[in-house]
Amino acid sequence: MRRTTKFFLTVLLSGFPAVCLAQADIVELINSYGKLDHWSVREVKESGVIGGGIKHLYEFYGDQEIVRTDEPFEAPEGYLWRTNNVIAVVAGVTKTNTTVFPEKRGDGYCARLETHIESVKVLGMINMDVTCQGAFFIGGLEEPIRDTKSPMAKVAYGLPFEGRPQSLSFDYKAEVGHDVVRGTGFSRLKEMDCADYPKACLILQKRWEEADGSVHALRVGTAIRLFEENAPEWVNGFKMNVAYGDITSEPFYRDYMGLINDPETAFYCENSLGKKVMVQEEGWADEGDEPNYLILTFLASSQPAFYGGVGNILWLDNIRLEME
Repeated sequence: MRRTTKFFLTVLLSGFPAVCLAQADIVELINSYGKLDHWSVREVKESGVIGGGIKHLYEFYGDQEIVRTDEPFEAPEGYLWRTNNVIAVVAGVTKTNTTVFPEKRGDGYCARLETHIESVKVLGMINMDVTCQGAFFIGGLEEPIRDTKSPMAKVAYGLPFEGRPQSLSFDYKAEVGHDVVRGTGFSRLKEMDCADYPKACLILQKRWEEADGSVHALRVGTAIRLFEENAPEWVNGFKMNVAYGDITSEPFYRDYMGLINDPETAFYCENSLGKKVMVQEEGWADEGDEPNYLILTFLASSQPAFYGGVGNILWLDNIRLEME
């Protein structure tokens, strides 16, 4: 029998400073920080063996605040978003990766998500080329990163949520369709001879945990879009409507909107035993079902981790979740 456990209101919010937010507060926080006009900078000194340079890691809160630190990221109160700008410590070498940047837009700012190659080379120690995808999402990220194993398990996408959003709206520009390059860090870069596109994804789930600690879900709501055409000028107020229930027979349905159970792309969470497990989407919920979990993410690539169209760029601004 399915059982929805209370751990979704506590454990699965690890990384968030506030765990008892009302739904209206969550929506307001998502939307207010989604304006992207305020940002902060972590200045991190990389290890001397790779040059010892000062690198910048951006998040979209604050007022261009600059903090010199090599400590793991801690979200301030009310900041539910997260970039995948991160500190990695591999074989004792501190390295950063920045794929999301603030960029001036009019009187404010927007976010620029990129897919690029990050290289770490230390003679006789490390020789790694990794394909990194820009990501901006609701959730948390393990830091520091210490290896490239199980990359999806290092990210806590989403948060507990009740309610039925009507749509997700945002402004965007895009440079898309670059060829996919595999860069896992363990072998040479490899061109995969296929094109890649940025992705916006809103998923609502009804989750439960079984006695063995496995976590399962039904898909309640879906709004997923690949950006398959270049958009050199801003598209303002672009809207993705949320479709509820089984959408596989709808004319707008595409394979990339389907249930997610591939370990390379599936979402993970921390169960009530403190173990990271894959969320197994078992099927489609009834059209009138209520969710208990929200996933919201923007990616510069629609490929699995360490694959991506190097050169893809997605600009975002004025992200807003609209409720029914």
